[in-house]
Amino acid sequence: MTTIQGPDIIRLDSVTKQFTVRKDNSLKDRIVHFGRLGKDFREDFVAVDDVSMQIQAGTTVGLLGANGSGKSTLLKLIGGIISPTTGTVQTRGRMAALLELGAGFHPDLSGRENVYLNASILGLSRADTDRQFDDIVEFSGIGSFIDTAVKFYSSGMYVRLAFAVAVHTDPDLLLVDEVLAVGDETFQRKCMDRISQFRAEGRTIVLVSHSAQQVAELCDRGVVLSEGRVVHDGDTNDAIRVLRESLELRRRASGGASDAQPIRVTKVDLLTSGSQPADTIVSGEPLTIRVHVASDHRFDRWDVGFSIDTPFGHMVLASNTELLGRELEPIDGEATVDLQIASLQVGRGQYFINANVAGVSEISTHALMQGAMLNVDGAEGTMGSSSAFITVPGTDVRS
Repeated sequence: MTTIQGPDIIRLDSVTKQFTVRKDNSLKDRIVHFGRLGKDFREDFVAVDDVSMQIQAGTTVGLLGANGSGKSTLLKLIGGIISPTTGTVQTRGRMAALLELGAGFHPDLSGRENVYLNASILGLSRADTDRQFDDIVEFSGIGSFIDTAVKFYSSGMYVRLAFAVAVHTDPDLLLVDEVLAVGDETFQRKCMDRISQFRAEGRTIVLVSHSAQQVAELCDRGVVLSEGRVVHDGDTNDAIRVLRESLELRRRASGGASDAQPIRVTKVDLLTSGSQPADTIVSGEPLTIRVHVASDHRFDRWDVGFSIDTPFGHMVLASNTELLGRELEPIDGEATVDLQIASLQVGRGQYFINANVAGVSEISTHALMQGAMLNVDGAEGTMGSSSAFITVPGTDVRS
């Protein structure tokens, strides 16, 4: 993780945000329940729970977490859109916030009028906006629609214009909530390039995104939230790993049907050519993926497979015993299958190993996502991946 020595631009001290959720939302419910104890129809919900952190000037921070983890609420607290229930939020410098689609735009005003309105809200004088106007329009790509009422804009046009205004206000602190997911690929790349430019200029950015790739590409630091609490604050690759692990735990806790399958993957081990445990190898070295399987009863025919993903979820290599023409011995209890990669030709970095098993004689499937993590070292100039020769030497079946 890049170490930033600048002064604090954001300070959160024991910040908690609590909302009261009404259960009698309709008028009918309120009339029916009129006169009863109000507390019976209200429920307190803690969206952000005792969060403390400091963000230094010049840092780009990615806020990660599952839906409902408190990311957007925390960003609104930093932006001053809402106030904390307890604790303090301190910020310094000029702030530009893109927190909601078209926030600050009036639907009946034209794009041109909304540019001046939104720019004034963000602290620009009319003279400043005059100087920036042509650049704002060019960046947004709105073109001739700039004099059309924004209520006729598509969601992409809304966000493009709002983002264009925000990045031309010369902010010290930029808050972005998922708006980079809107717009075509060309505009998204333009946004990423502008944020990269801001980083180079020493500005501070706090970004909420569900895209691991965006966070890994843009951010110096990753903060993972779960149920309103910070569960990780540090290196972005570690943050992505923690997020994926928490999502997998949530999936298992929800009682997914796949975990109740009569045949299932229980564990994945990574081994070197000498059958030693491996969590780090050099690109081009051999690797054995040992898949542990358990069955509740006998399966005469079954298959095992694996895939290797980048932290962004991009698959770089995959295979299975069916594709390799390898028929496994019947299983009734526990078994291990070794899939040997003669030379793993992938670039430097971190990878996740997923494994799956499929019953053939009795239809049943199960996958263990991110069953193991592998670090690959190699020459600085290596990049990308190539195919590898994969074998299945044998199966250890135990009843």
